[in-house]
Amino acid sequence: MIDNVSDITQLLQKAAQGEQKARDLLVEHIYGELHQIALRFLSAERPDHTLQASALVNEAYLKLFGAKAGNWENRAHFYVSAARTMRRILVDYARAGSAAKRPNRQQRADMHDVLTCVRERAAEFIALDEAFEKLAACDPRQAQIVELRFYCGLTVEETAATLGISEKTVKREWSSARAWLQSKVKT
Repeated sequence: MIDNVSDITQLLQKAAQGEQKARDLLVEHIYGELHQIALRFLSAERPDHTLQASALVNEAYLKLFGAKAGNWENRAHFYVSAARTMRRILVDYARAGSAAKRPNRQQRADMHDVLTCVRERAAEFIALDEAFEKLAACDPRQAQIVELRFYCGLTVEETAATLGISEKTVKREWSSARAWLQSKVKT
C-alpha cells in the first residue's frame, strides 16, 4: 500500500524509467488528484465544454508518460508538470475552437450565438495563458506559486513547503501575481 509522499516519488521515478508495474500502481494512486486538477481547469470553462475531466486526465497522462516520460524530482514536481500539461492541452483546444469557421447563413441563429460565446471564452483562456507565460518569464517564482495554488489547488501552507519559502512570502507573491495577471488579461 502506498501511503506516503516518498513512495509516490519512488513510483514516479520508476515509471519515468519505463517500469509498467510502477505506472500501473501510480495511476491507481494519483488518478483522483489529477482528476481534481482537471476539474479545477474545466470549472473556468464554459458549461457546454466538450472536453470532460476524464478525457483531459487521460490525454495529460499520455503526454506525461508518452515517448518522452518526465524525470520528476518528487510528487510536487510531477503535479506541477501535470498541471502545465493540462493547461497546454486546454490552450491548444481553445485555439483550435477559436479557429473554427463561422457558421453559414443557413445555420440557425442560436448556433451562431453559441460559436460566438465559445470564441470569446477561448480568447479569454488564451489571453490568460499568454499573461501567465509573460509572468513566468519575468518572475518564475510567482509563476510557480500560481501553478501550485491555482492549477494544482495547493494551500498556502503546502505551496510554502513545496517551494521552501515562508507562508507570508507565498501570500504576498500570490496576491501580487493575481493582480498582475488580472491587469494583463483585462482589455
